[in-house]
Amino acid sequence: MSTARTALETEEHQALRAAVAALGKRYGRDYMTTVIREGKHTDELWAEAAKLGYLGVNLPEEYGGGGGGMAELSIVLEELGAAGSPLLMMIVSPAICGTVIARFGTEEQKRAWLPGLADGSLTMAFGITEPDAGSNSHRITTTARRDDDDWVLTGRKVFVSGVDIADATLIVGRTEDARSGKLKPCLFIVPREAPGFGRNQIDMELHAPEKQFELVLDDVRLPADALVGDEDAGLLQLFAGLNPERIMTAAFGIGMGRFALGRAVEYARTRQVWKDPIGAHQAIAHPLATAHIDLELSRLMMQKAARLYDEGDDIGAGEAANMAKYAAGEACVKAVDQAVHTLGGNGLTREYGLASLITASRVARIAPVSREMILNYVSHQSLGLPKSY
Repeated sequence: MSTARTALETEEHQALRAAVAALGKRYGRDYMTTVIREGKHTDELWAEAAKLGYLGVNLPEEYGGGGGGMAELSIVLEELGAAGSPLLMMIVSPAICGTVIARFGTEEQKRAWLPGLADGSLTMAFGITEPDAGSNSHRITTTARRDDDDWVLTGRKVFVSGVDIADATLIVGRTEDARSGKLKPCLFIVPREAPGFGRNQIDMELHAPEKQFELVLDDVRLPADALVGDEDAGLLQLFAGLNPERIMTAAFGIGMGRFALGRAVEYARTRQVWKDPIGAHQAIAHPLATAHIDLELSRLMMQKAARLYDEGDDIGAGEAANMAKYAAGEACVKAVDQAVHTLGGNGLTREYGLASLITASRVARIAPVSREMILNYVSHQSLGLPKSY
């Protein structure tokens, strides 16, 4: 497939894209399906991507990172996904947690975490969703109270990726504002083996190397320096992590859609039932062309969001990141669906590696926020329409 990007991307970005694509090709979909089937993790790919500097490409150079931003990190995830071997924990560890610590962490927190997040030796998960507070973060009930110099966290989280392989989890809790008495969001680093920090794996139909967990925080006692950033700037710090999450989810969806579309195009070029390959028929060709257009448009919005974020425009990036995530989720689902349909019965075989993407592609529509909540955001924030809730 033609992928004309030279007009928008620097030579450095084009070189990064080509290098990551070569890495992804060495692993590919067969590697990912083998890892999933054997119940393992993507340790080999994670380690090699880290060694080549790809995992920490967005983190500050003074802490071992590449000194880039979300523009570079999204390229890495998209290209790995286009090769059939995306690393979901890239969304969480370097993009959300690494960004929050780099922007708001203390010097001690930066030195303790950023070099390890950059070289892949440390991994961090992110816990925000709760059983009764999905898209409504204002209903979060995980609370943090002061006890002398310590913090004590109590609550539950669900759908937290990779807790079993993460050295710590960045937990979104709420503390009481001494002046107003209201609860405000704050971020805490909770080590995996902290007493009272329990986890239960959620039985998912989604087959992925990264497992999903429910977390129970039963009076988890943390030192004062577990708090990331200023106690009074919780929402600012929280959204500093959520915008990268949306940008990277868009990259995840675009990569998956490109992989599926690539398989379908290759099949349509060579599959011959009558006189010509099936790709010569417009009933096959046009839906694939439409899927390609939608993926390219999604990337444009993702690039806009990444650039705005990297330039420090959090408000502009918020709108663009939500739009990019929405567009990529829709494009991904449609590309996967059309790819499976193009292959017919072969689209449901393990040999072609597309059937499992039917479930996986829904992730970009559902997480980290549903498409309906993004439409709410755009209708309220962009169009100025009144809220219904």
